[in-house]
Amino acid sequence: MDVLNAIVALLNFVVIPGAAYGAQLALGALGVTLVYGILRFSNFAHGDTMAFGTAATILVTWLLMGAGITFGPLPTALLALPFGIGLTALLVLGTDRLIYRFYRRVKAAPVVLVMVSMGVMFVMNGVTRFVIGVDEINFADGGRFLITAREFRDMTGLQEGLAIRTTQVITLVVAVIAVALLFWFLNRTRTGKSMRAFSDNEDLALLSGINPERVVAVTWILVAALATTAGVLYGLDKSFKAFTYFQLLLPIFASAVVGGLGNPLGAIAGGFVIAFSEVTVTYAWKKVATYVLPDSLAPDGLLQLMGTDYKFAVSFAILVIVLLFKPTGIFKGKAI
Repeated sequence: MDVLNAIVALLNFVVIPGAAYGAQLALGALGVTLVYGILRFSNFAHGDTMAFGTAATILVTWLLMGAGITFGPLPTALLALPFGIGLTALLVLGTDRLIYRFYRRVKAAPVVLVMVSMGVMFVMNGVTRFVIGVDEINFADGGRFLITAREFRDMTGLQEGLAIRTTQVITLVVAVIAVALLFWFLNRTRTGKSMRAFSDNEDLALLSGINPERVVAVTWILVAALATTAGVLYGLDKSFKAFTYFQLLLPIFASAVVGGLGNPLGAIAGGFVIAFSEVTVTYAWKKVATYVLPDSLAPDGLLQLMGTDYKFAVSFAILVIVLLFKPTGIFKGKAI
């Protein structure tokens, strides 16, 4: 029985939260890897693109709720998500036309584009804060739990309860659908194949008649969709605060690099590696150890390697180790 309680505690505090967080990081890392693989620079404004897309979705959510439109037991933000994606796509397409296109035409070095993206990052961050404010916002309406800890204990008779939040399940389902649609688009459609060809060999793609501006535009639209979806799922699962998405840039980039920068499969794998690394290192293992160890060996301390305030240090450490010893990542992407 104690072993079952330990498994439930592990599911409740490590496996399920880690899986949801990993799906959010994977979607964010896919956006980063698309920009790096096709446009050939590291987009430091990606975190604030997520913040803007989430803020836009929240505003539309409030409009829908004010008009009496909800999604029943599901968050109304899911209805507002397509509008948030559209607004974010307009933002990134406008940014590309006003800023990035000039540097592509003069064939600026990738490091120049990286520095430019840092400037865009600060502007986007300021715009998002100005539009929606700096306060923490919880916009997850509808049913909060699929099953509560008390309901689980009553059903099973176990001491430990398992609580599954609606937003965690939504995150995993939406992430699977988004990834499936992305890979279908890249592998089955003519535009997707053009993007892959452009990524593999730009000169040969141009000789084949592929329109580079079309490829760039579609890339930014996909990035807007992935960034907004990732941001909204993260905000629903936790809460929205503009500065939090600036901080998320580190684990998202770590996910892309660990998996192999420029490799979509690597971005997904890297997202889960980083997520579970953060969760396991910052989790207090005392409860699980108390269930599985004899009373004489039960720990007095929390058995926590790091406090949750230092979870991003885990991402940073993994990022440094990968860059030092395997810069191409797990799936052999493009080294920085």
